[in-house]
Amino acid sequence: RNIAVQIPEWDPETCIQCGQCSFVCPHAAIRIKAYDPDVLDNAPSAFKSVDAKGPQLKGMKFTVQVAPEDCTGCAMCVWNCPARQKDAEGNKTDSRAINMVNQFEIRKQEAESYDFFLSMPETDPSLYKRDSIKGSQFILPLFEYSGACAGCGETPYVKLLTQLFGDRAIIGNATGCSSIYGGNLPTTPYTTRDDGRGPAWSNSLFEDNAEFGFGFRLTIDKFKELAGEYLRKAVDEGLVDKSLAETITVQDQSIQEGIEAQRANIAELKKALEANGSGTAAQLISLADYLVEKSVWVVGGDGWAYDIGYGGLDHVLASGRNVNVLVLDTEVYSNTGGQMSKSTPRGAVAKFAASGKPSPKKDLGMMAITYGSVYVAKIAMGANPNQTVKAFVESASYDGPSLIIAYSHCIAHGINMTAGLGQQKKAVASGHWPLFRYDPRLEEQGKNPLQIDSKEPTISFAEYAFSENRYRVLKKAMPEHAEELSKLAQKDVERTQKMYRSIAAIPYGDDDEG
Repeated sequence: RNIAVQIPEWDPETCIQCGQCSFVCPHAAIRIKAYDPDVLDNAPSAFKSVDAKGPQLKGMKFTVQVAPEDCTGCAMCVWNCPARQKDAEGNKTDSRAINMVNQFEIRKQEAESYDFFLSMPETDPSLYKRDSIKGSQFILPLFEYSGACAGCGETPYVKLLTQLFGDRAIIGNATGCSSIYGGNLPTTPYTTRDDGRGPAWSNSLFEDNAEFGFGFRLTIDKFKELAGEYLRKAVDEGLVDKSLAETITVQDQSIQEGIEAQRANIAELKKALEANGSGTAAQLISLADYLVEKSVWVVGGDGWAYDIGYGGLDHVLASGRNVNVLVLDTEVYSNTGGQMSKSTPRGAVAKFAASGKPSPKKDLGMMAITYGSVYVAKIAMGANPNQTVKAFVESASYDGPSLIIAYSHCIAHGINMTAGLGQQKKAVASGHWPLFRYDPRLEEQGKNPLQIDSKEPTISFAEYAFSENRYRVLKKAMPEHAEELSKLAQKDVERTQKMYRSIAAIPYGDDDEG
């Protein structure tokens, strides 16, 4: 697209190789790789590399590479970079390991470097942990170069989803921002690995997305059941070796290595079946891929999840079936002009709430927790990236319904999008957005299933809120009314904090009867 006036440039000597620039990039325009030094034999003259850090990567090279013509110039990566250059006296400066420079001056060389970067082999998965910030960024993103706003708070979560599960993800997407930048046909930001595997994605309607994704789950489960029946029949008919069938049946698919092993098993199965023209063989070939676990995701915004689609969402969460829900919560109907939703906090100005929303934000997380059988997490990438990764991994591993509610800063908030992650930190620090994970599996271990991942509030709600135009505009127009709503919102925060922390403090154990 070539739209950015300035783009980030990497400084290898200052870089601490944390991967956070890639982690937060809304458009997958910054990527990292670790690789064998021999790969650099054919590298362009301007291509940058440095010795990789960490015992697992000893002897390898490391690169942070920017896609100069796909970067939007939001500078979120620069704002988030924890590394600082030092002056001659050893004092930290404002310059970081990645800094904004004029795009025109480096575009040609960086375009050549990026093409070379893409041609390099992917980092060996055995050398990193997938469930970490840095490790997740070694994985090829299967969501890239979307049409989302520069600095979008939603797309980093979607990108992370595809890095962790994209090779087997099946996504039902509610109408909204995520369906517009996710399916701006005839193009799509969803892509595939070199072997052609990638997410399957579709959008139905605004109001029925949970049911739409639920249908995916029911269909996949039925096809898997049928595949198992035909596999047993194929063994009985002597079409498939019994040992291969047993291997397929008992294969552990809880980790990526198991998924890849099962794919190899299925390839062997198909090869054996292709030599036979029977009806059983034909049926099993058509169903065999369903013996590889699929990751079903229902994705949408707060307008869908809290409002128009809530009935369906509640039905799916109550079903007990293995469906993962990701709510990209901007606290407003972002895609249609910024209307108030039930997720909009008290005191925020939006269409249909021109004088500030008079009622508190709906607590979707607590409503889901009351079932006791739903994995629930509330996350904010800008406040705790480790917790974000952990929530995604735990959610996908839970054999039942799961709900992730992700704080997504938005241009509708009236903020500097470059510092959007800072607003996420403020939301958490004020107590407005408590970070937690509710995992029903912990109760089976005698532990409290609710874990609070954020500290007690350190700033007031007002300090967070009045740093955003959606609150500040009311303070200018109606200062007394804004102050009144702010005080009520502070009470909302205190009540919510007390409720969550009280539940998290309940002791669990063998002697507990409650």
